[in-house]
Amino acid sequence: MTAPKDAPPADAAAADLAAGLAARLRAGERRALARAITLAESTRPDHRATATALLERLGGTGDALRVGLSGAPGVGKSTFIEGLGMGLIARGLRVAVLAVDPSSARTGGSILGDKTRMDRLSREPRAFIRPSPSGGSLGGVARRTREAVALCEAAGFDVVLVETVGVGQSEFMVAEMTDVFALLLSPGGGDELQGVKRGVMEIADLILVNKADGDMADVARRTCADYAGALRLLRRRPHDPEGWPRAATVSALTEAGVMAAWDEIAALDAARRARGWRAKRRASQAAQAFRRELEEGLKSAFRADPQVAALLPDIERAVLSGALAPEIAAARALDAFLRR
Repeated sequence: MTAPKDAPPADAAAADLAAGLAARLRAGERRALARAITLAESTRPDHRATATALLERLGGTGDALRVGLSGAPGVGKSTFIEGLGMGLIARGLRVAVLAVDPSSARTGGSILGDKTRMDRLSREPRAFIRPSPSGGSLGGVARRTREAVALCEAAGFDVVLVETVGVGQSEFMVAEMTDVFALLLSPGGGDELQGVKRGVMEIADLILVNKADGDMADVARRTCADYAGALRLLRRRPHDPEGWPRAATVSALTEAGVMAAWDEIAALDAARRARGWRAKRRASQAAQAFRRELEEGLKSAFRADPQVAALLPDIERAVLSGALAPEIAAARALDAFLRR
């Protein structure tokens, strides 16, 4: 199907749509923000062209405080985020939540539906909640999450919370796109984290032991003390004030300690700003994002190349039969692509 003769070029159409979206975004329209993130997450070429034009028009990223939050399923992340979001709104701030869910193998959509578990926050006009499917991305962080963060900042949100699913690689991915990273843990839940505890604690700025209420209050305090002791054994980061990283207890259910945790996060961010570390960190994150996007672009171009597509089945059969070593097969496929 061909476009009408009087239709504008694809680039012009993308630029026009981006211009309209940019104006609505700057006016703080949540529908425009939802539409912009949908375009950014899409793999359709016309959507990607519009998203790229929009990001170019919006210019540099904003100055919202980006906070990463992770923890095992069932630890109470959504309840904690809702309590935190409501507290921040009460202080006059606008809050965006990017909840990266695992993807459905059948539809590709989000499975957990975090928005349905933040009922109070979802009704607040000063809040924006966006569940996004991870799409199988490494670490449970959607490939376009960084773009979504930039769009939220352009829409005037003061705080962007990035929630990831799971425990392990996701922490490292979210730490690479946020200013402060908090890890939410359950009381007495340290044993199953032994394999990743050292790595997680090295990147976590704040460890929050949740469910510090009722019968679990004492257990939560003991767990917090254990983590605080372990954190003291790690070498202090030169860009952070004395006493960081640290651990604290919270109760998402009663909201005890939730805003105190926020005050800690804000204080750490202020100290890092004053020392110039936040600006350096964001510059480093941008460089990392550039390298990842370059790698993904090369992979996509390789898979889309017609000569490579015609050659790959024969090469793969040769590898399966043992007639060709994987390294030699890969070299031949890459050579076919690079010669074009």
